[in-house]
Amino acid sequence: MLDLNLPAFDCKTKQIEGKAYIFDLLRRKYVRLSPEEWVRQHVVNLLLTHYAYPKALIRSEGGLTLNQTQKRTDIVVFDRQGQPFLVVECKAPHVPLSQAVFDQVARYNYVHRAPYLVISNGLVHYCCRVDHETGSVTFMDDFPAYE
Repeated sequence: MLDLNLPAFDCKTKQIEGKAYIFDLLRRKYVRLSPEEWVRQHVVNLLLTHYAYPKALIRSEGGLTLNQTQKRTDIVVFDRQGQPFLVVECKAPHVPLSQAVFDQVARYNYVHRAPYLVISNGLVHYCCRVDHETGSVTFMDDFPAYE
């Protein structure tokens, strides 16, 4: 897999019937290794090790209903009261982080109403704070500290 602009970590991988799998620390099982999954696992590692987000409050591949359609958020971090704190949308490294990607995570956040959003393709990352009362969005230089 491609080197990313995220800290490397000692991930567990294996081959099953000729296909690559990576161990997902959150789901505690091996999942199919795709370029997007490679990014997701690196972002999860970053949240756990660099920012000390509590593992028990991070959900990967969580479902949500948006306009009567089932969707999946890549990563949702919850605060200590169980409310969404951060929503992360991961893309494969070859996928540009366009307005469409930001619109996608914003649509998901219409349901979650988290104060922070992140989009990442493993090479480039954008983080913003959303004020749901005013509708304003402020881009940040770094991921938010876990409160």
